[in-house]
Amino acid sequence: MFVKKKDEEVKAFLGAGAEFSGKLVLSGSVRIDGNFVGEISGQGTLIVGEKARVEADITVDSLFVFGEVRGTIETAKKLEINSSGRLFGKVSTVLLVIEEGAIFEGECAMPRGNNGGQKGE
Repeated sequence: MFVKKKDEEVKAFLGAGAEFSGKLVLSGSVRIDGNFVGEISGQGTLIVGEKARVEADITVDSLFVFGEVRGTIETAKKLEINSSGRLFGKVSTVLLVIEEGAIFEGECAMPRGNNGGQKGE
């Protein structure tokens, strides 16, 4: 389950029932509970809520998937697919967490970054 840090408040929110098409550039945390089609990039955390449907190319620091995501995803720090999450696409991330019950269909590459690899490598 995603636990929000005290210094990481959600700066933008697309509510359930809302639809948006276009380009979203984020700084900080953004939560989507509606439908989004397009491109999402920036420094920060993207949270895709349980009833959300996102079809986008996504480049962010961290992504937490509770709903459905389709596209090409690149995260600098972490990608977490929670038990209710569904992710379809091509993924590049340093750290991947998939909870029991989650669905992931696609390709995954895990390049070695600052947090990647084993100690001493």
